[in-house]
Amino acid sequence: MAYEVTATLRRPKKFNELVGQEFVTSTLQNSISSGKIAHAYLFSGPRGCGKTSTARILAKVLNCEQGPENAPCGECTACKEISRGTSMDVIEIDGASNTSVNDVRQIKDEILFPPNSCKYKIYIIDEVHMLSTPAFNALLKTIEEPPPYVIFIFATTELHKVPATIKSRCQQFHFRLGSVDQIKELLSKAAAEAGIEADDEALFWIARESTGSFRDAYTLFDQVVSFSDGHITYDKIRDKLGLVGTDRLNELCELCCDGNAGAVFTKLNEYLEAGVSIEQLVSNITDYLRSLLLIQTGITKEALLGQSADRFSKKVLAAWDAVRLERGISLFLALYRDLRYSLSPRFELELALSKLCWLSKYVSSVEVKAAIDAARGLLAEAPAAGPAPALGSAQSAFSAQPANQTAGSFQGSAPTNPRIPNLLEGFTDAPAGSASPEPGSFAPPPEEPRPFPDGGDRLAPVTPVLDAAPSEAAPEMPDMPAFEETPAQAAPADPTLSIDEVRDRIIENLKFSNSLLASALMSTMPWEQNGDNIIIPVDNGFKKSSLQAESHEINAQIKSVWGRALKVVVLIREPEKKPEEILPDGIKNVCKVFNGTILQVTDVKESDDEIVSEQNTIDQPEGE
Repeated sequence: MAYEVTATLRRPKKFNELVGQEFVTSTLQNSISSGKIAHAYLFSGPRGCGKTSTARILAKVLNCEQGPENAPCGECTACKEISRGTSMDVIEIDGASNTSVNDVRQIKDEILFPPNSCKYKIYIIDEVHMLSTPAFNALLKTIEEPPPYVIFIFATTELHKVPATIKSRCQQFHFRLGSVDQIKELLSKAAAEAGIEADDEALFWIARESTGSFRDAYTLFDQVVSFSDGHITYDKIRDKLGLVGTDRLNELCELCCDGNAGAVFTKLNEYLEAGVSIEQLVSNITDYLRSLLLIQTGITKEALLGQSADRFSKKVLAAWDAVRLERGISLFLALYRDLRYSLSPRFELELALSKLCWLSKYVSSVEVKAAIDAARGLLAEAPAAGPAPALGSAQSAFSAQPANQTAGSFQGSAPTNPRIPNLLEGFTDAPAGSASPEPGSFAPPPEEPRPFPDGGDRLAPVTPVLDAAPSEAAPEMPDMPAFEETPAQAAPADPTLSIDEVRDRIIENLKFSNSLLASALMSTMPWEQNGDNIIIPVDNGFKKSSLQAESHEINAQIKSVWGRALKVVVLIREPEKKPEEILPDGIKNVCKVFNGTILQVTDVKESDDEIVSEQNTIDQPEGE
């Protein structure tokens, strides 16, 4: 017999052989057993998940000579013809190559004739989303009210491209991808039937690489069998397909944990010289970091990791926590997206591995915030550098002295704020009428403060004492006026101002306090007074609403500037149009001849013989 690929050899022939599609099989079996068979089915789902196989099984069940049962007998003529694809009543059509209206018209002509030898004439249209829009429209009436012996089964991988009018006329079934465990179990049975020994680690890798597609898993299985010599191992797959492998990735990542960038680049060069592609290496490192992240979160299931958790480096797991691993995964995911546009993919990979060497020192924003919060808490709980000064007693002591005493007549030290220098400390007396104290004439403060009479440990307030003799009066300092900040006062109201002067004064007052209102007032037309109202004309509704919202402020400004309590009325008024200049015919003729335009006319006089123009400007083309 001719060689048959595993995907075709192990194609499901009964409903119970379909893996991972329990909802589809149970629904179809119940509808067949109850006799409620629809006239149109729509199977959708990813590639290689069993859509066409289910359509063939359904066709065999409906046309089996043993009657509609949950499982075809597989022995009757109808079952054998359908399995071989030679049945005259089960027509499989490739939607990708039969997309026109003429193809649909042929189907409409064929369904007028009953089936030859089977109970139903079944049309299986694969990749139905490839049909053109006119073909879909031509098919609507046929699938809505077909003859009782016609059943349509549509299969598609892109359900969103199928018109809603087709979906509404079909029973829809969505097929799911298989899990890693399900595919691995099917591969184990296929290897046992073929007499091939296979390691679980190798089968797990094949199942993961198939990404849930049963057909892809069987195809990759056949490829691996061709070079495995009857024994499938992960090491053979790694060497033949150019994979890096967990052992090599452990070695590479341990060097990154040590921060040894030179050794990392050397090891990378060895892998590339061994035939490993850059894209494959980036994919393997990303998958390796993802497995480490799963282990850090407590997941050790081999179906998710692809291999045993014991094969991953303990050193790497200890060096990189979940935050660092997430950073590394995002780094290599971005690298894979950028490789196709990179100047040098190898440079990009070397740069990413160099960043991986610094991964242990990476600090996330969450950790930075936690450190700042901890530092803030420590600073808040830290004790003060010294006892807080008793400022109240010192202030009362100084306030008890006469006002004409100078700072230089005090002795001792008073408690002061430690952050403010004591400017009164250490001045000595100066004779009356003498100049200011010379440098070096400051007296040192007393060495020990006097305690309170009650024996307390606080510093006693020292009353300043005049050192000068009674006969020698202390020099009197001239009274300095107290400096007080007073806000700038506006000019007093002046009722003699004109309305235009009031407008300018208000704009000047609002220039800094309310610049938006001042800008709006500057764009208004000349104001008018009508009794107790101030009319402010504007040229659009936006300015009107803006000024009406600030009318109370404008009223207050008018009263402050003019001394009158007037009401503001904002009106919309069209701007006055300037009268058109009446130009003499001579100037019009000149503009017409030279194709010019009048820009400005200040004074035009016309006489019987000539036209005198003091100033006019004519825009002439260049070169005239």
